[in-house]
Amino acid sequence: MNGQAQRPDEDNDAIENAAEASDDDEVSAASDPAVLLAAANAQAQENWDRYLRAAAETENMRKRAARDVENARRYALENFGRDLLAVKDSLEMGIQAAENADVASLLEGKAATLKLLATTMERFGITEVDPVGEPFDPELHEAMSMMPSDTVEPGSVVTVMQKGYVLNGRLLRPAMVVVAADT
Repeated sequence: MNGQAQRPDEDNDAIENAAEASDDDEVSAASDPAVLLAAANAQAQENWDRYLRAAAETENMRKRAARDVENARRYALENFGRDLLAVKDSLEMGIQAAENADVASLLEGKAATLKLLATTMERFGITEVDPVGEPFDPELHEAMSMMPSDTVEPGSVVTVMQKGYVLNGRLLRPAMVVVAADT
């Protein structure tokens, strides 16, 4: 087998050419029905083997793809989890250091840990939604209440009660906001 599939009409042409090549006066082995049947059976067996190999390869590819999808699902958060461990370690060190620390150093440690967390979140495509002064957007914001305001236009965000977050353009949590009412 040379790795290329023959077309059925090429097989028939080869058999007919072999039959025509014999002398007209004597009966050729190529025109003998038993020889032709044996050649056809051999070709059928070869085609069956090709089919079985193609079917097995297709099944192997399906299993490999399913395994890759399962691994991607199972380990998708591996890098994110590994980076969050640094944040957890920082918090644990802060708790241990709290026994002998003053307020200023505790605040400094909290700020450093918060910056580490923000950097980790940004690295994985998580961004804050902090819309103070922006027009209210129901796609990104959740209005908790309305209040009159002289500092921003009506329909704009006056106060953010809780920041929202977006993951690669998809809303994770809407920002909980107070919206300026018409005065």
